[in-house]
Amino acid sequence: MSDVAAVALVLGVIAYGVFGGADFGAGFWDLTAGGASRGAPARSLIDHSLGPVWEANHTWLIYCLVVFWSAFPSAFAAVMTTVYIPLGLAALGIVLRGSGFAFRKVIVHTAPQRLAGAAFAASSVITPFFFGTIGGALASGRIPAGGHGDPVGSWWNPTSIFAGALAVVVCAYLAAVLLTVDAEDGALGGWCRRRAWGAAWVAGALSVAGLLVIRDDAHRLFTRLLSVALPAVVLSALCGLAALILLGRAAARPARLLAGAAVAALLAGWSIAQYPYLLGTHTSIAAAAAPHTSLVALAVIVVVAVILIAPSFALLYYLQQRRRLAD
Repeated sequence: MSDVAAVALVLGVIAYGVFGGADFGAGFWDLTAGGASRGAPARSLIDHSLGPVWEANHTWLIYCLVVFWSAFPSAFAAVMTTVYIPLGLAALGIVLRGSGFAFRKVIVHTAPQRLAGAAFAASSVITPFFFGTIGGALASGRIPAGGHGDPVGSWWNPTSIFAGALAVVVCAYLAAVLLTVDAEDGALGGWCRRRAWGAAWVAGALSVAGLLVIRDDAHRLFTRLLSVALPAVVLSALCGLAALILLGRAAARPARLLAGAAVAALLAGWSIAQYPYLLGTHTSIAAAAAPHTSLVALAVIVVVAVILIAPSFALLYYLQQRRRLAD
């Protein structure tokens, strides 16, 4: 049952990484779109694409938190008492991002509107970065089983910095692919395709460099990524490359699915490499798990929650893609 709970948690992380990651990546392109006049078409596209879904995607973050503290309470406490700085900064980023995105649509004066837009765009970059640093802390074993670890060194280290940077770039790649679908054709579609290719190349180069980093800083993760988790890593690279090829052939809709599969496979590969440990190599999934009866109750609740949530999201995205939702 502890493995079942771990799979449920990983699926939630993948869902938030794909859906929430696309939202964060759109904010990255908002930040780098250019001045008010030059960046206006891209920002209008981003507003139209994110408007119906940006808040709904935080459902998966709530899901992950609930499953984590319910299934693995001791590990949850260890994480919360060690990496509370990046967690707090990520939470602040989520709040600022939502506020900036909402207020910039209704503010009529230019200066405060730009300030709200800057808050949305900048927090869209720092939030996935800090989430990535937390993943690096988990993978490199810098969170003690009893918690209260180094509040800075636990997440400000080579593995965590690499993971944070990769999270930002991967989110940017995913968002560029999805925005290409919404932009359809024309100059804006070309703008999105070029950025998807650029982000993909940066992600690939960063991944190769990151292998050298984790070889020295998180050796077990390195060896397992190149052994038991290698199929998932290769699948991620192939899906990402195939998505780019389809974009070049103006087949943006299937490219969207492949881009999401690339991110999902990447997160799955990290999870496989981490197994059977939850914290570094000193706390296993089984050791950190809640009592059996709690895990059974949680499994039932997760099934019911997914039955309720999945159709709602499917309807939401269906209506959005068919342009049935008003701005």
